[in-house]
Amino acid sequence: MDLLNTLVDKGLRRELPTRDEALAVLATSDDDVLDVVAAAGKVRRHWFGRRVKLNYLVNLKSGLCPEDCSYCSQRLGSTAGILKYTWLKPDQASEAAAAGLAGGAKRVCLVASGRGPTDRDVDRVSDTIKAIKEQNEGVEVCACLGLLSDGQAERLREAGADAYNHNLNTSEGTYGDITTTHTYADRVDTVQKAHAAGLSACSGLIAGMGESDEDLVDVVFSLRELDPDSVPVNFLIPFEGTPLGKEWNLTPQRCLRILAMVRFVCPDVEVRIAGGREVHLRTMQPLALHLANSIFLGDYLTSEGQAGKADLEMIADAGFEVEGADQVTLPKHRADAGGGCGSHAESGCGAHEGAGCGSHEGAGCGSHEGGGVCGSVAAAPVDAAAQASEPRTDLVAVRRRGAGTDLAPNA
Repeated sequence: MDLLNTLVDKGLRRELPTRDEALAVLATSDDDVLDVVAAAGKVRRHWFGRRVKLNYLVNLKSGLCPEDCSYCSQRLGSTAGILKYTWLKPDQASEAAAAGLAGGAKRVCLVASGRGPTDRDVDRVSDTIKAIKEQNEGVEVCACLGLLSDGQAERLREAGADAYNHNLNTSEGTYGDITTTHTYADRVDTVQKAHAAGLSACSGLIAGMGESDEDLVDVVFSLRELDPDSVPVNFLIPFEGTPLGKEWNLTPQRCLRILAMVRFVCPDVEVRIAGGREVHLRTMQPLALHLANSIFLGDYLTSEGQAGKADLEMIADAGFEVEGADQVTLPKHRADAGGGCGSHAESGCGAHEGAGCGSHEGAGCGSHEGGGVCGSVAAAPVDAAAQASEPRTDLVAVRRRGAGTDLAPNA
């Protein structure tokens, strides 16, 4: 396919595709999806080999958010039955982080719900960052706290933060349809503040909120212009009790095409599969590793993820390897430029959430029971195409373990 050959050549040269080329990737048929994955996989392997970076989320403060982000289980007015708790103490957060690091993660993402941190909140998070770094040599720490005020990014950097996550989520043209309590420009401003303070910028998107192909291309091109070191791609998990609780718009093939488009537009950037991979990619998750070079290990902010052991087995079975703490994530030209996220042994970043934090709060699950139906009687024939588009509410589980509970975390 001439399109894919062209996109591979551009990806190897770090050349930006045209909008029409990016749209054409999203428009390819399911019959062509393996060709698309193979092409984008060449770009991924050129810049990142077969390494997979593992990241681990710690939800420092859950729920109780004043923002109205439609996708978020922690939003104002959400009736989702999530865990709700105020700030974890530094030793509690450090203990939670240790579980993920023991499971193979090299980056810890510290997330808190809310519009943005107060100066006192920055002090709290700074103490937590110091505690984690004192107890875990070489760990990468990312903060994800929402909209930043002047000077706060600098204070986080001084405390030892390596990166800051704040996602654009969707296109500027449709942003007002999902959130009214802050603007797209507010999000861009926070990413720029993090960049200016010397933090690695981490910013991504959410797919599956009813957006068009044009919206997806718009937000990914905007991300390319912002030039973050890491781009998390979240797939909406429709939480019952949120305005987008009925939006089930994704198939595994659609998710693969989206990841491929992101890889072609951002060829030398850490592309992370974030919330929702277990719910929407399902058994196709190993194929997504040919496109993205980074995933979250274990659970998300308010939802459960695939068992950490299963993540590690999937990576090995697919022929990939977990990136070590002594390995540099980013390609040499980005690392040498002082890019931050993944450019040295203490880099980091995050994922996505309410006012701009976390792993995205429609985030995924999949390791819990109830993932399938069987029995002793013969089943009626199933229309696979129809089944693929049906809501998989059985794959959405509220997190009941780890941070904020007395149960061991999934890592």
